[in-house]
Amino acid sequence: MAFFSRRQLLAGAAATLSAPALLRAADSIRVATLDWALLETLLAIGANVVAGTELRQFREVAVIPAVPDDVADLGLRGTPNLEVLRFARPDLIFNSNFYAWADARMQPIAPVESHAIYKPGESPYMLAEQATIAIGDRLELDAARKLTEELAGRLDRYKATFAAGDGRPVLPINLGDARHFRVFGSDSMFGEVLKRVGLINAWQGATSYSAAAPVGIETLASMPDAWIVMIPPHPVDALATLSASAFWNALPAVREKRVLVLGSINPYGALPAAMRFADLLREGLGHAWNG
Repeated sequence: MAFFSRRQLLAGAAATLSAPALLRAADSIRVATLDWALLETLLAIGANVVAGTELRQFREVAVIPAVPDDVADLGLRGTPNLEVLRFARPDLIFNSNFYAWADARMQPIAPVESHAIYKPGESPYMLAEQATIAIGDRLELDAARKLTEELAGRLDRYKATFAAGDGRPVLPINLGDARHFRVFGSDSMFGEVLKRVGLINAWQGATSYSAAAPVGIETLASMPDAWIVMIPPHPVDALATLSASAFWNALPAVREKRVLVLGSINPYGALPAAMRFADLLREGLGHAWNG
């Protein structure tokens, strides 16, 4: 199967977030969150994070920023362990609209501040920028504004790189199984990155401020000119099953080696996820275009 390997694409993305931004001040405000987009934001700007949810899975899906070993795991995002949260002794809890139901339960533990990054009809990139700056100002962390500026500058530079490419549209997808996928539209974080670097999103159908799911694998035949960009995590056996699929191997993108498999990225991420996607995509398409 004509994939560019994940290993090929990771070398250039190792420096996605500068090391100083990941350093925590032990005496700074102790913060916690249930939301992964806010968690990656807090970690990226060097906040003193003391608790988060589903940390093992976060490390596998988001990959970066790294989660320090001493951050307490609150368990599932939908049913966080409030006793563990209490023992973590946060001074401030950041929450999002996804988990607003938990505000009243967490307020006796510490003040709760909410920031929405995914809202219908609004740009997740702009909301992530606003949230990053607001959180940075609240915690007095200059790294927040530096992160927004670094990412904006990087996307501008990548726009020139992509302009020298083959001009084909890009289809960012995540496999549900060998017969279905989620596709990320113009209103997703990945879709916003494509727009900001001057690439066309091959998916012009409707989505719901992140992704449309599930879409039948046969839909790929309607976009024969696109680069198929696969964003893990995928089910373990999905890629192996696709490799043996006559339909899959007959697709023009597969025959012409226009399939990229990136490293895992948080699909509901914030600016760190946007940066990781942009870095991996530039690395992958760069390898492909330059042979």
